[in-house]
Amino acid sequence: MIHRRGLGLAIPCLLAAPAVRAATTWSIVTEYPATSLPGEGIAHFAQAATGGDLTVTAGFDAPGGLRSASMPRAVADGVVAAADAFAGAMAPAMPLLGIFALPFLTASAEDARKLWALTRVAVVELLSARGLRLLYVTPWPPAGIWSRNPVTSAADLAGLRVRTFDATSTATFSAAGATAEAISFADALPRVRAGTIDAVLSSGDGGAGARLWESLPHFTRLDWAWPLSLAFCGNDPLSALPASAQIALGRAAQATETRQWRALDTRIAENATRMATAGVRQIEPDASLAAALRAAAGPVTQAWARTAGAAGADLLDQAQRR
Repeated sequence: MIHRRGLGLAIPCLLAAPAVRAATTWSIVTEYPATSLPGEGIAHFAQAATGGDLTVTAGFDAPGGLRSASMPRAVADGVVAAADAFAGAMAPAMPLLGIFALPFLTASAEDARKLWALTRVAVVELLSARGLRLLYVTPWPPAGIWSRNPVTSAADLAGLRVRTFDATSTATFSAAGATAEAISFADALPRVRAGTIDAVLSSGDGGAGARLWESLPHFTRLDWAWPLSLAFCGNDPLSALPASAQIALGRAAQATETRQWRALDTRIAENATRMATAGVRQIEPDASLAAALRAAAGPVTQAWARTAGAAGADLLDQAQRR
């Protein structure tokens, strides 16, 4: 038999026990190495956002097989809380995002900043319509060609098996005579090592470059584009967080974007020094290569504008007139 006095004492003790809120854990992922700009960005964001009711962890090198193209769906479905994805890879589902990697549209970090300022509102709305919240952007250094053999002229493009990173770069290189294939960075590395592709279109930033120069010891400067990656989370998980955690996330996102743009200012010189130390031959192409790619890019850019609709075409027109 339970003694009534004992039961009576137990109940007040239980009622007096303080409620404890369980801490929430988020993950933010990228398909790039930890030492690339996107990798550094998610590490910075995770550290800055962690505290109180929220812990954020960073995952690199496509954890769980996640590539940029599939990250919006993964975040919307709750597979991961947040992701940093290459904008061009998401363009098949959201054509407007292809604007950041259009060939020869941006020729400097300042151009990339201006393009982002011009398009930010449209991108926020585009992501919001899919249940996603923009956190911050990561700018990339300009892309060039990493290759097994030197690529210096238009003639060197003939039959070149090159990894490209989106539909516009694939169409442009194909029109210029190469055999181009859009492949995620994570999937390109095994193909390079197996010898089934000869070249990779990429900035080769940070640790990404270190992996490329193992097999591709030449880098041809193109100033192809200064593209962006976008970091985003799900609207619903964000709204479910306590107000203090939401404020912390917002501050962490703002600080990370500031950090990423500042890092770009010195990144190109740092990458060039690392390439030189590693013995990478850095090539300035002749006029024929640039001319061939620019000629091929014109119709491709016009085709993109048609797929991006009136809003995309208008943004492109504004960007070209700046």
